[in-house]
Amino acid sequence: MTIKDIARLSGVGIATVSRVLNDHPDVSKETRRRVMEVVEENGFQPNNNAKHLKQQAGTSIALLVKGSQNMLFADLVERIQALLRDAGRDASVYYLDEDADEVSFALKLCRERKPLGIMFLGGDLALFQAGFQAIRIPCLLLTSSARALGFDNLSSITTNDEEASYQVVRFLADRGHRHIGVLGGGGRSSAQVGYRRFLGCRRAFQELGLPFDAARQCEPCRYSMAEAYDAARRLLERCPELTAVFAVSDVMAMGAIRAMRDMGKRVPEDVSVVGFDGIAISDYLVPRLATVHQNTQHMAERSVDVLLGSIERRGKPFHEIVPFQLTAGESVARLPCSNQDAS
Repeated sequence: MTIKDIARLSGVGIATVSRVLNDHPDVSKETRRRVMEVVEENGFQPNNNAKHLKQQAGTSIALLVKGSQNMLFADLVERIQALLRDAGRDASVYYLDEDADEVSFALKLCRERKPLGIMFLGGDLALFQAGFQAIRIPCLLLTSSARALGFDNLSSITTNDEEASYQVVRFLADRGHRHIGVLGGGGRSSAQVGYRRFLGCRRAFQELGLPFDAARQCEPCRYSMAEAYDAARRLLERCPELTAVFAVSDVMAMGAIRAMRDMGKRVPEDVSVVGFDGIAISDYLVPRLATVHQNTQHMAERSVDVLLGSIERRGKPFHEIVPFQLTAGESVARLPCSNQDAS
């Protein structure tokens, strides 16, 4: 009887079983009960000596993080490290610039450090298409889908970014907003996550018949509060008619709100703002941020389960799209009828 057998019989992931056996508090009572029933029925005893030997025998998982200011990734890294630690695996974290070639870095890492597996947090699919075939170890791409790439050692866990952004624009339109700007997402590689969020916005604008001139209403920027601050100022100075701005990350939304305040604009009375990610701090902003919430605990658990399963079984790649939730927050105003009807 192994931990993999316990996971199979109890219907949960390997990482979840490890957390139960290590008395980790972040497990539901029902899940803990189900796992422990299987453990007791089969007389399972964790082999701590074997676990210690595994920890000494090169069990490192590499986490490659695109960008150092993305708070969503910071949350994911913390959760993933805890889950890997509970599963008896070491994690080595490497932070790369947003515009770095993560695939070339990973290939170099494979030659020099020989990790058991690699988890990419963020990534440019064009770079994977061009160079990933040289990487042979199990890998997982988190926050972007690798299904279309067709590599047999690359799994992925992601949210449907295009659909979520589509729903954001509809949400704003339902509250009377016709002149909506997009912060981030345009002008970047079509293989990056921000561009997929831009595509969702554009589809909603077209279906709803809302005015949208991408050259005027979309301002690209990096995942940085400081850069979003400057970008938001440029956007609002160029398009003073905007009543709402969709920032393709919460970090950008935070920078934008500060810029609006410094320009003498109130949120949401003068300009409404929606973010994307649902990072913890978004609930404590004033006003509380409307955002697309991604369940980081679920994403972390599934990512660890899938990658460890790939390392241990070398099976087919697995691709999952996790649900998102659009939370209304307090940063979006409902426009009066006179404004709703304005063109």
